[in-house]
Amino acid sequence: MKKQEKFKRSRIARRLGLHFTAQLFTTWLLVLVIILISLFTIMYYIGNEQLKSDLPSDLLDSLSVETTIEGDSVQLPSFWPDQLKKKGYWLQIINESGQQVYALNVPEGMPEQYSAADLLRISDTRRLNEYQITTLYEEILGSRNLYLLGRKDSDGTRLEEWYELYSKNGQVPTSVAETLSDKAESIGASLVVLDETGLIVQNFGLPSDKRTYGALDLIKLRQQPAKSKFEVSYYYDPSSKYTWLLERPRESEEPTNQPIFRTFLIISVIIGIAILLLSLGLAVWHGYRYGGPLLLFMRGFERMGRGEYEQVFTDKERRKIFGKNNRFRARYKLYHEVIAGFSDMADKLAFARSERLRLEQSREEWMTGISHDLRTPLTTIQGYGHLLESGQFSWNEDELREVGGAIREKSTYMLELLQDFSLTFELKNHTPGEKLEPLELNEFVRRAVLRYVNDVTLQNVAFDFEESATSLRILANPKWFQRLLDNLISNAVKHNPPGTEIVLSLKREREFAFITVRDNGVGMDEETQSRLFDRYYRGTNTDEGIDGVGLGMSIAYAVVAAHKGTIKVESNIGEGTIIKLSFPELTSPTCDTKQ
Repeated sequence: MKKQEKFKRSRIARRLGLHFTAQLFTTWLLVLVIILISLFTIMYYIGNEQLKSDLPSDLLDSLSVETTIEGDSVQLPSFWPDQLKKKGYWLQIINESGQQVYALNVPEGMPEQYSAADLLRISDTRRLNEYQITTLYEEILGSRNLYLLGRKDSDGTRLEEWYELYSKNGQVPTSVAETLSDKAESIGASLVVLDETGLIVQNFGLPSDKRTYGALDLIKLRQQPAKSKFEVSYYYDPSSKYTWLLERPRESEEPTNQPIFRTFLIISVIIGIAILLLSLGLAVWHGYRYGGPLLLFMRGFERMGRGEYEQVFTDKERRKIFGKNNRFRARYKLYHEVIAGFSDMADKLAFARSERLRLEQSREEWMTGISHDLRTPLTTIQGYGHLLESGQFSWNEDELREVGGAIREKSTYMLELLQDFSLTFELKNHTPGEKLEPLELNEFVRRAVLRYVNDVTLQNVAFDFEESATSLRILANPKWFQRLLDNLISNAVKHNPPGTEIVLSLKREREFAFITVRDNGVGMDEETQSRLFDRYYRGTNTDEGIDGVGLGMSIAYAVVAAHKGTIKVESNIGEGTIIKLSFPELTSPTCDTKQ
């Protein structure tokens, strides 16, 4: 039984642990999914911002992340071709053999095979014919590739042509200044000539809003072209150390004002609010799911504290707990062992209360009975004592013998009554099972019956004994076993009229020894049978003049239980009574030879 309870507790603990682990895992998995989705959203927006940028290196970084290359097979997301075409870019992907494996918007005349020297020159000069080239080397899982991102540099080519036609020692002569100014203005550009310090020495076409360029201004224009109001092409003459700049206003001037940071901030705030709302929703859900049953149990405990064991859960609460077909609802299914145990505890407490009330009633009945049983002999003894003490009467020998006999009889009865009390408390604190020894039932029961057969005071009762065909041996305490038989036989004698026949019989069934005490007396009603072994109960259909306080049969029941036996009663009014006892045989595997 203990193993089953331990296994049940372990199973409940394991299920609760798995339930809450799954709850926590699901919660954090959901949070993780939200974070991942948020990160992908941020990357998506950052990628979109990079697409808006004119910086080729940013475009290449985003493009390479989203491009899948397996051997000579290249897969590019569908939106990239349109984006690159819209910005005027073309793309080539070159493998480690110098062979083109992917081409997008590539102009006619571009080579499909490059040598190492070609690629090195392109990487250093960042130009190929009239195109500006941005390169990106990538090596993933042993596969090496080079990205070539090109865009036609019309202004750069035009600037080189103007320098060859109109420059003299790095500057523009006065004779061609008006011609060059008209050409620059016709294309909506400004031609600026800088000396080696960055000072503007000449300006043609549209006026420039700057007088000098700092050391990092040109680098900024090259590295962050999207933040400039102008598209700038340049040509540097190393011999004269003059730099020509062709500045063209951008077609659409849209200041970015750090869009990536703003987007990141907005998305972060949205994610934070979403996680906060999710956490709040989960907290409310957990509180409702697990707080509801706890409140239910608290109300149940309050009712039990008031002694309302019969209805720990109200009908309304039971409808919350149980659905159709008396099955647990999902919300309470986790606690079904707890609820079952709770209800079982309430039932046991209700039974214990009714049992206590029944015992109190029995105790009151017993107190009434014992008061009567003690008062009657004490009154007799007290009366004879007063008579003897008064000296008013002369007593002859026969009268004195009669008085002495009455006093002895009443004293003996009171002594037996006190012995029953003593036996009751002894059985409560020291069971007969403490000192057991092998006992042969045929001989032992036969001698017990003979004691009553030879009792001259029991002339109106017939006794008989039916022994077993084979020897029956059990482990028993002879003293207590004798008291057991005496109580059963005495009870049959006291509560039946003269002429009753009492039969004790023995037999073996399977591995048990059976003792039957049978009489053909007045029998018992159902209430008497149900309470026959209660400690202070005296039958309702017995003669009021019969001695006893209802301890004999309770003592018999305790002795049988201490010997690991069973006792049952069968009776009907007017049909007599049969009391059956069973004990494990000494040869039975279930019976120990030593205790």
